[in-house]
Amino acid sequence: MSADAHATAAGAVAQRGPTAGEYINHHLRHFQNISEKQGIVDWNYINYDSVFWSVSLGLLAVFILWRAARAATSGVPGRFQAAVELLVELVDTQAKGIISNAASRRAVAPAALTVFVWIFFMNAMDLLPVDLLPRLWEEAHRVTGHDPHHAYMRVVPTADLSITLGLSISVLLICLYYNIKIKGLFGWIKELFSAPFHAHGIAAVLLAPANFALNLIEFGAKTISHGMRLWGNMYAGELVFMLIALMGAAGLSSLGGIGLWIGHILAGSAWAIFHILIIALQAFIFMMLTLVYIGQAHEGH
Repeated sequence: MSADAHATAAGAVAQRGPTAGEYINHHLRHFQNISEKQGIVDWNYINYDSVFWSVSLGLLAVFILWRAARAATSGVPGRFQAAVELLVELVDTQAKGIISNAASRRAVAPAALTVFVWIFFMNAMDLLPVDLLPRLWEEAHRVTGHDPHHAYMRVVPTADLSITLGLSISVLLICLYYNIKIKGLFGWIKELFSAPFHAHGIAAVLLAPANFALNLIEFGAKTISHGMRLWGNMYAGELVFMLIALMGAAGLSSLGGIGLWIGHILAGSAWAIFHILIIALQAFIFMMLTLVYIGQAHEGH
């Protein structure tokens, strides 16, 4: 669609207001460097909003953990220190039960803790009013002389598949590192071609391609499911909040819609309370799978 056609469509929406489909499509578009992706996978585009919010919240997570470590005392801890200590103890206990190598745990446990807090913060962005930051972004466009109808902003990084798959690929790289570190490069390559069937003689040679293919499938399946599980839950939660917001808008658009508006308040409050559990649970599951996958890298098939 040309720039003139975009402007015409935007003007029409401004006059009559967006439909439910247009409202949702607008909220599901990213602020990115290109207007349209070419196919499902396009390495040329960057979602600037996802990058900004994920990096900002990652720095916030590191800062909070750093402040907690710096302010820690041996006396009676305050509420903040006690909360962080409980979280550290939780992660450390899980790491001890999964990763037997003490030297590895000294690096993996802090990484798992950071992952948990980081993902929790990214997930928690879903609790903000769905129109708050996008509206502010539209006003910033209007003030600076740009078209506010083309101001796109998504604020939940974990509802972006590129972010969650980036996290899971990072976990895969850590797993590959520990596979090589613990088993040695040639030992790990040998395992790729010998496990899981562990045949001997000529059978080992015949089964080597199947073993290698199964190991590649295992690494790929774990990585994709690791990222898509988090993305699917957060994307669905974001859509539910949009639908609840549309319920309130429908209620305010007519004199007889007070019931819808009240339903919007009740449904939004109930879903937000329930979503707190989802936010924490998804961060915990991602952290636990990270520990499990790294723990598997320490073991042979």
